[in-house]
Amino acid sequence: QVQLVESGGGLVQAGGSLRLSCVASGSIFSIDAMSWYLQVPGKQRELVASITSYGSTNYADSVKGRFTISRDNAKNTVYLQMNSLKPGDTAVYYCNARIRPRTIPLPHDYWGQGTQVTVSS
Repeated sequence: QVQLVESGGGLVQAGGSLRLSCVASGSIFSIDAMSWYLQVPGKQRELVASITSYGSTNYADSVKGRFTISRDNAKNTVYLQMNSLKPGDTAVYYCNARIRPRTIPLPHDYWGQGTQVTVSS
């Protein structure tokens, strides 16, 4: 059983910062890419940032220069540092990881439960 658990969401004023964390646990052989997505009501989930196991990163244009994704492979954890937050960043943020479980030979995408980020003006 593999689980992703997010933390760090909350309410913040525009211009403020938040740091999201996501820990993968369970019977894990290895973790490939880890990513953060956001979703607002009535819209599809969209990619915010991703990071490979080697540390190569990719960002949505809307967050470049404001958000930073990082990971600690020893802790199976991915972080999203969000600075200069705007009301338009308000969404539920989901952690995603492509994980190779010990019990299944192929990688599989796993999702966290989501954490709410609300930015007030």
